Amino acid sequence: MTNEYKKGGTGMLIKIAYRNIWRNMRRTLFCFAAVGIAVLFIVIYSAMIEGMINSINDTVQTYELGHVRVVSTQYEAESEYMPVQFPIEINGETSWKKMAEQIYKIPGVNTVLPRITTMATLQDSTIKHAVLWGIDVQKEMETNIFNLTNRDDGLMEGQWPQPGANECAIGSVFAQKAGLSVGDSLTFKTISAQYSEKFLSPVISGIYHFDYIKMDEQYIILDIERLQRLLVLDEGTQSLVIYADDVKQSGLIAAKVQELLGEGNIVTEWRDNYWVAIMEMVGPIYSVVFLIFLIVASFLIINTVVMIIHERIKEIGMMGCLGMTRGEIVKVFFFESLFMAAFGALAGVIVGGLIAGIGANYPIRMGDLYGNTFSEMPMSNAIFFEFNFFILIRAWFMGVVVASLFTLIPSLKSAFVEPVEALRR
Repeated sequence: MTNEYKKGGTGMLIKIAYRNIWRNMRRTLFCFAAVGIAVLFIVIYSAMIEGMINSINDTVQTYELGHVRVVSTQYEAESEYMPVQFPIEINGETSWKKMAEQIYKIPGVNTVLPRITTMATLQDSTIKHAVLWGIDVQKEMETNIFNLTNRDDGLMEGQWPQPGANECAIGSVFAQKAGLSVGDSLTFKTISAQYSEKFLSPVISGIYHFDYIKMDEQYIILDIERLQRLLVLDEGTQSLVIYADDVKQSGLIAAKVQELLGEGNIVTEWRDNYWVAIMEMVGPIYSVVFLIFLIVASFLIINTVVMIIHERIKEIGMMGCLGMTRGEIVKVFFFESLFMAAFGALAGVIVGGLIAGIGANYPIRMGDLYGNTFSEMPMSNAIFFEFNFFILIRAWFMGVVVASLFTLIPSLKSAFVEPVEALRR
């Protein structure tokens, strides 16, 4: 037997270890369950967190900053009031179209879109205040997917406002609260760039549902040219939103746009958004939480290995008498721990992957769970789990490495059992 073992080397040790883990099925299944549950939580929470991060990134890029946004310095200082009196300007020139011509010359720029956002006071409505959002509807729909859940333009009824027409579109929540429908008129008052009061009564041409409570509840969409005339802005715009061919180029494009437009304007990259930065900061914290899950689960394997060594003390002594060195005995018990960790982690990855896959196609609706608690957070109402093989491989690898390392110490204990003493027990 000794000669056969010596001939087999490490491969024989692995074979012995594999056979040993099935000698006590109940004990082995408990170890599988401990590591598997820990890895299961890692997969689910990783998929959910990645889904939340992607949702925030998509929302910020779609509704707020694009990949790069340009506003005037004065507007940035008073942005909470959404003033329209401070359009983007270069050497006295306020035409956004002329600015866009220069920006398009920057390599990597795909689309330049003007946007105006300002407050409005509604007349004869149960809703007293709303936000006017002036956009180039046609180009926006070609560039963005506004309903991040259904992956479409979000239009539920009617049509989008036509260029230059006295029309608007309102959110589904807004329409429900105000009791409005397609074809109704909506009268509101706003303040122009000349600080004068302006009134408008557009016809509601469409009702949209972006599955983003902030937009669905508060925003009135108008054609930007119609809103420019109302606000006496000519071809001026409050902000320019720039989309790149590759989102990874946004930082470089932002630097070049800032150089082009000068100090009177502020150029912001989407990564500068507060919530995007927060989610990047909390990522390492979640990784620590995942490790704690694994470490707690690993203690069950440690306890199991210690019990195995105690129960098989005579077997350890027999191994020593047959010529196995201390290092080889340690390897046998370490390989047993490794198998238990690997199989347990694999089970966790399979179950967690199935749950993440379901969550990727059937999202968790945050509004249904928490109401409008997170309405100020730039995140779609529905959170899709992020399903990718990197998450699964990372969870399995973390489960195997952490559990195996934590069982190395009790495995070393088997090396210090004297063969003769062990056979006497």
